[in-house]
Amino acid sequence: MLVLAFDTATPAVTAALHDGERVLAESTTIDARRHGELLMPTIEGVLAEAGAVLRDVTVIVAGMGPGPYTGLRVGLMTAQALATALGVPAHGVCTLDAVAYGSGLSTEFLVATDARRKEVFWARYADFRTRLEGPHVDKPADVPVQGLPVAGAGPTIYPETLGEAVAPPYPYARFMAALAAERLAAGQELEPPRPIYLRRPDAVVPGAPKRVTETR
Repeated sequence: MLVLAFDTATPAVTAALHDGERVLAESTTIDARRHGELLMPTIEGVLAEAGAVLRDVTVIVAGMGPGPYTGLRVGLMTAQALATALGVPAHGVCTLDAVAYGSGLSTEFLVATDARRKEVFWARYADFRTRLEGPHVDKPADVPVQGLPVAGAGPTIYPETLGEAVAPPYPYARFMAALAAERLAAGQELEPPRPIYLRRPDAVVPGAPKRVTETR
């Protein structure tokens, strides 16, 4: 097994290579505006660091979000294109699940990431492997923190409502790759790489043009 995992659902453009037992290479750049520009060089970099090439990859894994529409689709479209070109399966992992896995927490907690518009994407977990609720999108004040630890970037942005942040802030690809490899080794079925959109994109189809009446 050689898992290539990457995510573009947050400001972290992140990719990693995992051989089923350990992470061979990982690279992450924090840049919310250059997902499309950075992803393929990041993938090429981790392959080179691990001494591998694309045709060695046996599984593609991409973060499904939730996340902003434009950034999220960069990773998912890349996953589908690479999987088709290589003839290997492509799977999706919820971005919040990757953050949860990276936290290593064994008691109940939340994950909250930036959803922009003064909102957060969040989910509740029994432990770092088990999601109980979500994902949802809400204003920080409406997230039922109830004294629970909160992983992800949300608490860093909204500490007054979400409390002190628990690492990791982003869904680093090493966590996504390790989680996917663990599930595949256990014979669990992973989801297809489809986006998790919790609200409609900002862009809308324009309506019919207004009729102009000529006056004399």
